[in-house]
Amino acid sequence: MAVGRLSPSPLVRVEVLGPLRLLVGGAPVDVPGPKRRAVLALLALAEGRTVTVDHLMDALWPSEVPESGRQALHNQVSRLRGHLGPAVARLETRQDGYRLALGRDELDVAQARALLATARTTEQRDPAGAFALLQEAHGLWRGPVLADLTDIVPIATAVEEYALLRREVTDALIAVAVAAGQADRILGLAATSSAADPLREPAVLLLMRALAATGQAPDALRVGREYRRRLVDETGLDPSPALDELEREIIAGAEGSASGLREVPARPGVPTLPGMAAGPVVPTRPTTRLIGRAAQVAALHRLLATERLVTLVGPGGVGKTRVALEVAGQSGTVTVLLLAPVTDPAAIPHALAAALNLKVDRGDVLSACVAVLCDRPGLLVIDNCEHLLDGVRDTVDTILSTCSGISLLATSREPLGLAAEHVSRLAPLPLPHPDQDPSRVPSVALFLDRARRVRPGPPPTPAQLRTIADIVHRLDGMPLAIELAAGRLSTFSLADLRGRLDRSLDLLGGGSPSADSRHRTLRATVEWSYQLLTEDERRLFRHLSVFVDGVDLDTAERLAAGLGLESDPGSTLARLVDASMVEASFEGATRFRMLETLRAFGLDRLAAAGEDKAAAERMLRWAVELTSWIGTVMDTEREPEADAVLRRELPNLRAAWRLVRGQGSLDDAVAMVVALFEAVAYRDLVEIRDWAEELADDPALAGHPGAVAVLGVAAEAAYHRGDYRRADQLSRTGLEKAADSAGSWHCLMVLSVADLARGAYDDVVEHCLAAVDLVGPQRESLGIAALAMAYAGDLEEARRLNDRGLTAAVSPSMLSWGAYVAGEIDSLAGHTESAERHYLRAIDLARTSGATFLVGVATVGLHSVRACAGRVDEALDGYRDAIEYFARNGNWTHLWTALRNLADLLRRLGDDEPAALIDAAADQAPDAPAVEGTRPAPDRSHGAEPTAHPATAAAKPIPGRPAVLEAARQAIERNLRRP
Repeated sequence: MAVGRLSPSPLVRVEVLGPLRLLVGGAPVDVPGPKRRAVLALLALAEGRTVTVDHLMDALWPSEVPESGRQALHNQVSRLRGHLGPAVARLETRQDGYRLALGRDELDVAQARALLATARTTEQRDPAGAFALLQEAHGLWRGPVLADLTDIVPIATAVEEYALLRREVTDALIAVAVAAGQADRILGLAATSSAADPLREPAVLLLMRALAATGQAPDALRVGREYRRRLVDETGLDPSPALDELEREIIAGAEGSASGLREVPARPGVPTLPGMAAGPVVPTRPTTRLIGRAAQVAALHRLLATERLVTLVGPGGVGKTRVALEVAGQSGTVTVLLLAPVTDPAAIPHALAAALNLKVDRGDVLSACVAVLCDRPGLLVIDNCEHLLDGVRDTVDTILSTCSGISLLATSREPLGLAAEHVSRLAPLPLPHPDQDPSRVPSVALFLDRARRVRPGPPPTPAQLRTIADIVHRLDGMPLAIELAAGRLSTFSLADLRGRLDRSLDLLGGGSPSADSRHRTLRATVEWSYQLLTEDERRLFRHLSVFVDGVDLDTAERLAAGLGLESDPGSTLARLVDASMVEASFEGATRFRMLETLRAFGLDRLAAAGEDKAAAERMLRWAVELTSWIGTVMDTEREPEADAVLRRELPNLRAAWRLVRGQGSLDDAVAMVVALFEAVAYRDLVEIRDWAEELADDPALAGHPGAVAVLGVAAEAAYHRGDYRRADQLSRTGLEKAADSAGSWHCLMVLSVADLARGAYDDVVEHCLAAVDLVGPQRESLGIAALAMAYAGDLEEARRLNDRGLTAAVSPSMLSWGAYVAGEIDSLAGHTESAERHYLRAIDLARTSGATFLVGVATVGLHSVRACAGRVDEALDGYRDAIEYFARNGNWTHLWTALRNLADLLRRLGDDEPAALIDAAADQAPDAPAVEGTRPAPDRSHGAEPTAHPATAAAKPIPGRPAVLEAARQAIERNLRRP
C-alpha cells in the first residue's frame, strides 16, 4: 500500500533525505541506537506497506540471525513505540510484520515524488509555478542520506534510489528554470550537477542551455567540446545527435532567450526538457562486451533478412535490450527507440520523432515519422514495449503497412500480437555442467568479466570457479542478476555472496548510476513486470510460486479455478507465459515453470498478501491427492503413466513433504507415505524410503490409524538397505498393532522377503499365503512364495504358485515380477533358454513401468544364465551394470547376490582370488541373502555368529565393502580384456 493522504492526529513526520529524523507533533524526537534507527528507517522506507519480521531480521543481521533475533527485534519495536509517544498507534502490528502509517506529507521522500509529479503536469502551462514546486522538492534533501545506516543492504539500496530521485528533481528544476526565464538562479546548480557526473550527457546539455540562456554562448559551446573530447577519451563513444543539434541552435543564436526556443511538442509521459529532443541518449557502441549471445545475434540477423517484424521476448533481466543493441550495431541504417521512460501510449510518436532527430512543428507526428522512415530503408529497433502494448501495436502496424523498406526488431516481455510478428524467445545464459570447464561457459564467463572490473586480480582457482558455478546456477543464468552479483564483490567475498543469495532480490541492487531504474535491483526488474499484470494474473502467479518445479496444465488450471478467478483459467495462464513471468516447456508433457528469481518474488508477494498459509494448504491438498492417485493407478495397467507423473513431480512432492513435516500434519504425512509404497518397493527413489523411515520414528505416529501401514512401508525401506533387524522389528511391531488388512499386508510382505533373504522358506510361504487372503492374488505374494518353494527344491509347486499369481496380475510390474520368478524357476531347473526369455520379458516390462529394482534383479538372473551358457563377455558386461546400479542405490541385499553370481563366473574363468574374496565377504555380511543349495548367510540380528565360506575359511581377514567392490570391478575389466 502506498503512502496515503490521511494523517492521523497527532502529526508524525519521518525525514530520510538526510540524517534520519523523527518528529512527533512538530517536535524532534531523538531515536538512539543503530538497530532502532534502522528499524525506523526500514519501516519508513516501506511507505505504508507491511514489513515482514523476516525481512527486518535479515536486514539487521545479514550474516546470521541470532537465536534471540525475533525477541531482540520485538524489543526494538517496543522502544520505538515509546519514542512515538501519543502517536504510538501509527506503528501497527500485522500478522507477519509491522507497518508505520504515514500520510503523504509525513514522509519527505514521498513528498518529493509528489512535488515532482505535480511540476511535470504543470510545467507547460505554468513554468514559474513548476519552478517553485521543484525548488521546494530540491530543498527536502538536507545532507548525506542515512549515512550512518548504509551498512544495512535494503537501506543502502534505497539510498541509491533516492540519489537517482534527487538527480531527476535537479534535472527537472534546471530545465524548468530555463523555460521560466530563471536560468541565472540555477547556473551554480547546473554546473555542480554536471561536475558530479562528467560523462552524463543530459547534465551537460542542461548546463549548456543554462549558460546559453544567460548570454554565455561561448562558455556553453566550450562545455560541449570538452564533454565530446572527454567521452571519446574515456569510453570510446560518440555523443548522441542531441549534442550536435544543441550546438547548432546555440551557434545560430536560438538560445539567446527562453522565448526563442523551438520545442518538440510536449506530451505527457515523455521525459522531455524544454528545447531538447525527447529521445533518450543512445550510445553508438555499448560500453561492455556482449558475452554468450553470438548465436542469438546471428539468428536475429537471419530472421530479419526474411521477416518484417521480429519480437525478442523474455523475462526482465535476460538481456533483450543488450542483444538488440548488438544487432543494431552490426546493421546499416538503424533507428533505436527506447520506450522505458515513456509512460503514455499517446507519446510514442513523439518519442519516435526524437529518436529520428525530427522536429515536428505542426501536423500529425506519426505521419511525419513514417514519411522519414519510408525514405530511409533500414532497421527500426523498438525497445521495452511491454507496458505500452496497444500503442506500440498500432504504431508498428502503421509503419509495416506504409514503409516497405523498414524491418522492425522489438523487445518486450510479451509478444505484440500482430499477424506479421515472428516471436523469438531469449533464454538465460547456459549454465555449467559438472564435466565442463566453468570458465568457458557463458554464464560463468560473464560473471568473471564483470567481477574483474570491481576486483582485479589473479585468475580464479578451481575451488572459486566451483563457487561461481553454483552462484550462476542459483541465479538461473540471468545476465542482469549475474552482473549485479559480480558487482557485489566490491563488498563481499565469493563465499559471502553465495551465502546471501537467498536474499538476492534485495541483495543484488545498486547498479550503475546511469542504469535504467527498472534494472537497479532484481526486485525492481520483476516488480516492473508484476505491475503490468491484472489482479487475477498476479494472484495466480503468487500461488504458482509455491511449486518449486512448476506444474502441468491440468494442475495450473485447477489451481486457477480453485482461486475463484474472474477470468478464464487457461487464458490467465497464457497471459503469464506471454508476459515472461512463467515459462512453458513442451518437452514431453507441457510444463509451466518459473525462474527461481521470479519464484522468490512470488513467495514474497504471497506472504505480503497474507496468502502464504492458504497457498501451503492448497499445495498439501494437491500432494495428498496426487500421491493417492499414483498409488491407485500403479496397481493397474496404467502404471507407466503413474510412474512418469511421480518422477516428474518429485521435486514438488519433496517440497510438500518438508512442508507437511514442518507443520506437523500427521494425517497428510501418513497418506503420502502409504500411497507411495510402490515407489519404496520397486523404484530407485531412495529419498521416499527415507520419508517412510523418518515418519516411522515419529512418536506422534503411535496412535494413528495408519501407523501399521506406515511401519510396513518403513520396513520395506529398511529391507532395501539390507537392515534385516530393523525390517523385522518394524514389521512385527506393525502386525502387533494391526487393525486393518491393508496395514497387515504391508508388514507381511516385508517379513516374507526378509525371510526369503535369510533362507527361512517355510515362514516365507506362511506370510505370503496370509497376505493373499488379505488382498488377493494379483500382488507379488504368490511369486515370493514360489521363489521360496523353488529355492527349497520344490519346482513344481513353485510353478503352480507363480502361474496363479501371473493369471491375476494386472500392472506391468506384477507381470514383470511373475516373469522374473518364472526365469528363476527355469534357471534352477537348468532350462537356460526359457529362463533367458522370461528374464528378458521381466526386464522389458519393468523398464516400461519404471520399476528399476526389478530391472536390476532380473538382469542379474539373465546374466547368470548367459554365463552358464558360455556367453562370458555379455555376462561380465551385465554384471558390471547391475553391480553399479545396486551400489548406487545402497541395496546391498541384492548387490551381494550379483557379486556372488559374478564370483561363480570368475571361478569358472580361473580368476580364483577375487572370487574367494567376494564369497568370504558375502558369508560374513548380515545383509547377504541365502544361496539356494547352501546354508543361508548368517543373520546377526538373531545372534548367529558369522561363518566363513568353505572355500575361504582359512583366508586372510576380509576387507571392507568398498575394497570388495573395487576388486569386483577390476576383475570384470581384467577378464573383459583377456585374449
